[in-house]
This record gives sequence, C-alpha cells and structure tokens, in this order.
Amino acid sequence: MHTHRTGAPPSRAAVLTVGTFAVGTDAFVVAGVLPDLARSLHVGVAQAAQLVTVFALAYAVLAPVLAALTGRWPRRKLLLTALLVFVLGNVATALAPSYVLVVVARLLAAAGAAMFTPNASATAAALAPPEQRARAISWVAFGLTSSTALGAPLGTFLASVLSWRETMWFVAALGVLAALGIARWLPDVPAPPAVSLRERLSPLGDRLVVRCLAVTLAMYLGVYVAYTYASVILGPATHGDGAVLAVLLLVSGCAGMVSTPLSGHLTDRVGPRWLITGAAAILLVTFALLPVASTTVVGAGIGMAAYGFGAWAVNVPQQHRLIALRPSSPALVVALNASALYLGVSLSGLAGAGALQVTSVTALPWVAAAFVAVGLLVSEGLHRRLPVSTVPTVATAPAAERQPAS
Repeated sequence: MHTHRTGAPPSRAAVLTVGTFAVGTDAFVVAGVLPDLARSLHVGVAQAAQLVTVFALAYAVLAPVLAALTGRWPRRKLLLTALLVFVLGNVATALAPSYVLVVVARLLAAAGAAMFTPNASATAAALAPPEQRARAISWVAFGLTSSTALGAPLGTFLASVLSWRETMWFVAALGVLAALGIARWLPDVPAPPAVSLRERLSPLGDRLVVRCLAVTLAMYLGVYVAYTYASVILGPATHGDGAVLAVLLLVSGCAGMVSTPLSGHLTDRVGPRWLITGAAAILLVTFALLPVASTTVVGAGIGMAAYGFGAWAVNVPQQHRLIALRPSSPALVVALNASALYLGVSLSGLAGAGALQVTSVTALPWVAAAFVAVGLLVSEGLHRRLPVSTVPTVATAPAAERQPAS
C-alpha cells in the first residue's frame, strides 16, 4: 500500500491532536462534574459515576469492532465521521433530560471516540516516514495527555460557574474544531488493501500481539488504581482540600505533557523496549515512595510529577511496537491497544475496591506497583520473542528508509 509520507507537518499533526484532546477531555471531565450532574438528573453520585464506566467499557468494546468494520474506509472520511458521531453524542448528553438518555448519549459519544483515536494514531503513522513514526504517534497521544492537565480541569471549571451541560457543549465545540481542521489540512490517506473481516481480526490470534496488549492492560490498571484513588492516597497531604488535590493532578498532567512527545522522540532513537522499561521503573519507585512522600504537599507534588511522567511514557512505545508487529493492520492494533488501556481504567476501580476490603489505603500504591511489575515482566518476556524486524534502531535502519519520501 502506498502511503503519503510527508513528515507529518505540524498543521497536520495538530488537527489530530485537537481531536484526541476533545476525546480525552470527554473521557475524564465527567468525574469532575459528578455532583452537579447527579443533582440535575436526580440520581446519587455513585449512580452518576457509572457514566465514567459506561464510556470506558463502551470504548474498550467498540474500538476494535469499529476498526474492523470500517477498515476499508478512506482515513479522512472515517475521522470526520467519527467526530460527527462524537459531537452528536455530546450534544445529546447536553440536552438529555433524564439519566437513561444520558447513558445512551454517552454510548454514542464513546462510539465516536472509539472510531477516532485509533485511526488518528494510524493516520499519523502513515503520514510520517518510518524513522519518525513514534514522534507522529506522540502528537496524537499528546492530545490525550494534555486533556488530563488542561481539558478536564477547564471543563470542571465551566461546570462550577455555569453547569455540567455547558461542559458538554464545550467538548462538542472541540470536536467541531477538530473536524474543521481535518477537513481543511489533513490529506486523504488511501484505505488499506481489501481484506476480509476475518483477516482484519487476525491480530487477535497472534500471541505476540496479545502479549503486547497484556502489557498495556497491566501497566494502565496499575496507573489508574493510583489515579482513581488519588484523593485518598494523597489525603495526608491534601487534608481533604479539593483545590490542593486539583493542583497535584495538574502537576501530574503537565509532567505527562512533557513525557509524551519525549517518549516519541526516544522511541524513534532507541526503540520501545527501553522506554517501557524506564517508565515502569519510574512508576515502581514512585509507588514505593508515595506513602512517605504524600505526607507533605511538596513530597506529594514531586511524587505526582514522577507518576505523570512515567504513566504517559508507556502508550507511544506500545503503539509503535504493535504497528511494527502488524503493519498491515495499524488501525486495528492501535484500537486493540486503546481497548486494553480503557479496560484497565474500568477495572482499576474494582481492583482498588477489592484491595480496600482486605487492607488499608496505604497499601494501594503497592497494589498499583504490583500490576505495573506484571506489565514489565510480560514486556521483557515479549521482547525476547519479537522478530528482529520489529526491533528497529535508527542506526541499523536502511539508508533509503531513513530518507523522507518525496
């Protein structure tokens, strides 16, 4: 298949970044507007919180299914359709008069998000020359990272001064902005060669792909055990002050905004293995020290900076590794990776709750560390089984491959 590898100029990468920023904001902002949303819909906060799980699970299930069903669509058409569904889902959420209709609207928004993000990563990779693939993917991942640092807090602020419905309109507007940018600046990327649905789903039968997905699941299950229960883990430092907690989460998000593009650059330089190993090491040390560090605001801030840096340095090399394993199905394997990530998000609450049934809050960082350690062990075992062709280095790449296509 011929692809338009033009080095992914900033304008092209930026429009995809805006789209993933919108998707990430939508995924994370609901947690920040739960009290207002619950009061408005006349349900309890616990019931309203299920909207987060509904979105994450729908994304996890729909991402690979939609990637397989739309595998023959031209990429720009697919991205625009995905954003249309995403925007309609958020508009419907903003207008929904009842909890049941909000659930339906969140499912629609999740379907659009599940179509958009994996295909945005695959499109960015297709537009870039091989030696810049990870950096192109990191542009797309940067939108998700920055949404945790900027988008979700901004949406929460809008809800505090207006209402949660205005926050949903804000997310819909971001989706429209991304769609306009894609229509204006993104070149059309040809669809992959025609293959059957069975062939598109064949990566699920590849043991190496499944093991790679297990790395994402385990790593992000650990990451989100810590994130989901951040308010209680950091309680000794925040003393229940929501403003202090918000600042600590902002520090974490900003650290992730640094590590995401850096991880893309370093993956292109040294390969994904060392990035994943280094990120896991940072997380393990952070979780080990967090019970002590979180006794002061400064210590908690340093810990959350390290946490955010390590957490967001895993996703780009994982996507790079999967695309190298299955270059003929980039959108599908990235969709499967996103499913593994969101499944980790969904299971983190259950894992943390189960841990609290048998131990105390101070043990939660160790629970998170255990999942990350499992992910690291699987990653190292996977690396030893990877074909040599999927472990590229800049130094060994063919000279012709390192030249940008004209």
